Amino acid sequence: MIQLEDNKKNAVDFYKMAYEGNPKTAIEKYVDKEYIQHNHKVANGTEGFISYFERMQNEYPEKSIELIKVIAQDHLVALHSHQIWPDNDEYVMMDFFRFDEKNKICKH
Repeated sequence: MIQLEDNKKNAVDFYKMAYEGNPKTAIEKYVDKEYIQHNHKVANGTEGFISYFERMQNEYPEKSIELIKVIAQDHLVALHSHQIWPDNDEYVMMDFFRFDEKNKICKH
């Protein structure tokens, strides 16, 4: 059974946890066995995700994120965010997460 509100909350918690410097715990808590990463800057799989977000936390500890909108449909959750990085670089981002039948994140 698809649990849209739980999936929305889990996608937000997963992304914030990783973004704020704890990607390993985010993976352990919100991802099952398989994780496919479609961002060409991040290696596929859980280790690639952990490595990337740990490096971002070490290199840019002052970055910030504000979630603007969270949208869920079927097994997908979309996060619309505003991010501020060093030197006031600002980005408006969309991240999409797919949840598996256990309501765990399996694709980003």
